[in-house]
Amino acid sequence: MSAATPDPPRRVRADAQRNIDALVDAAREVFGASGVDAPVREITTRAGVGLATFYRHFPDRADLVSAVYRNEVDSCAAAAATLAATHEPVDALVRWLRRFTAFVGVKRGLATALHSGNPAFEPLPAYFRQNFEPALGSLLTAAAATGEIRGDVAPGELLSAVSRLCAAGDTTVNERMVALLVDGLRYGAKPGSRVRG
Repeated sequence: MSAATPDPPRRVRADAQRNIDALVDAAREVFGASGVDAPVREITTRAGVGLATFYRHFPDRADLVSAVYRNEVDSCAAAAATLAATHEPVDALVRWLRRFTAFVGVKRGLATALHSGNPAFEPLPAYFRQNFEPALGSLLTAAAATGEIRGDVAPGELLSAVSRLCAAGDTTVNERMVALLVDGLRYGAKPGSRVRG
């Protein structure tokens, strides 16, 4: 007797997906302004949906926090390929690091929830690494190949450095710190540098 084949995942209807997207977008804005403990009604009002729709898609607040985090990771990681296609390698790297700095700002708003010990958040650090390290790695490799930046910095190291530099939360200071970090990447650059994995 053969094992039963699992049913394929059900596709989300277009109107349901619009509601999910609206809720995630609204939650990102509300979390940024009021924190992750903001009232659900504030999120639903901004999204233009009712409470029943909210709870149908996100029965637990942790589900929504995870969705916002993953959405931000996906958006930021996808920006790497777009920037690489439209800018010179070092400029693409700098622009992406600025974009990542904005992500760190959103993540900071979620930090309390993400470090709460809730098991729902345990997969998120791996999701962060699996998406960001390849995205940044491709930008670093292209930029190092120009000889304008050094190639001895691993993507994970650079992500960690930017996250720590931007811990203060001041946008102007964050951008200045990232600019100084890029200056450091230029120091000692050699043509044909290879990025460490």
